[in-house]
Amino acid sequence: MAAAVSLPMSLSTQGPDTKSLLPLGKMERCIDAWAQQYRENRPFPHIGIDDFFDDNIIRNLVSDYPGEFDASWNRTFLDAGTYEEQKLGLDRLEDFPPSIQHFVNALNSRLFVEFLERLTGIDGLIPDPHLVGGGLHMIPRGGRLAVHADFNIHKKLRLDRRLNLLLYLNYDWKSEWGGALELWDKDVRVKEKAYLPIANRVVVFTTTDTAYHGHPDPLTSPKGRYRRSIALYYYTNGRPEDEKSESHTTIFKMRPNEVKRRKVLDILKPLVPPIIWQIPRLFR
Repeated sequence: MAAAVSLPMSLSTQGPDTKSLLPLGKMERCIDAWAQQYRENRPFPHIGIDDFFDDNIIRNLVSDYPGEFDASWNRTFLDAGTYEEQKLGLDRLEDFPPSIQHFVNALNSRLFVEFLERLTGIDGLIPDPHLVGGGLHMIPRGGRLAVHADFNIHKKLRLDRRLNLLLYLNYDWKSEWGGALELWDKDVRVKEKAYLPIANRVVVFTTTDTAYHGHPDPLTSPKGRYRRSIALYYYTNGRPEDEKSESHTTIFKMRPNEVKRRKVLDILKPLVPPIIWQIPRLFR
C-alpha cells in the first residue's frame, strides 16, 4: 500500500478548522460586557479590543503577510494635499497567502458573524465575498487617510454597509510614528478616541454617514516599516429609517486645523511655483 502523502497547506483543500481560529470561549464570556461597551462608546457605537485572538495565530498572519513586492497590490499614490496618499491594498482573496485566506474565511463564517450581530445589535449581517475596499491594507512612511465617512452602498451587491472590522498586525509599533485610528464627532470638530495600530488589536464600529474616522497625519515610521491591517466590512439588506440616505462614495472632511491651513494655502498657491509644493515629499 502506498504511503499517504501530506499536502502542503497551499495545496490542501481544507485549512484549519474555523473553530480553531476563533477565541470562542472568550467571545462567549465577554460578549455581554463588550456589547454594552459597544453601545455606550463615543462618538459612535464601536469597540477596541486588545489581544482578541490567540497570539500564535496573529504571529503566523504577520509572518505570512505579503511584502510590498510579494503581491499584486492595488497602489494609491496621490498628490500632496489630497486626502489619501501611498496606500497599498489587496482585495482578491485568492491572492492571499493560504493562512490569511483561512483566517478571513473564519471571520466571515456563521460563527463569527453571529458574534458580531450580538456585539453590535445589528441583525442579518452579510459578509462581502468581493472584499470591496477591504482585504489587506499596507501603508508606508508618509501614507495617510484623511478623516472620512465610508461609502454606504455596495455597488455590486446593492447592500447597505453597516459594520467595519479592522485587525492590526504591527508588533513593536511606536506611538511617535503615528498611524492611530482616530474617531471624530459628527461635525469633525472633536477627536474623541484614537487607537494605535498595534498587533492583535481589533476595532469594530458601526458605519453611518457621520461615523468619521481616519489616520489623517502622514506616518513617520522608518522606511520599510508599514502599517499593516486586515479590513472586513459587513452589510445588511436595508438599514434603519433614521440612517437612510442617498447612495454616496467616501465622504472626506477636514479637521479644524486643516480648514485653517487650506485657507492659507488657497491664498498662497497662485503665488508659489508648483515645484515648491512637492519638496516636502522628497524628505519623507
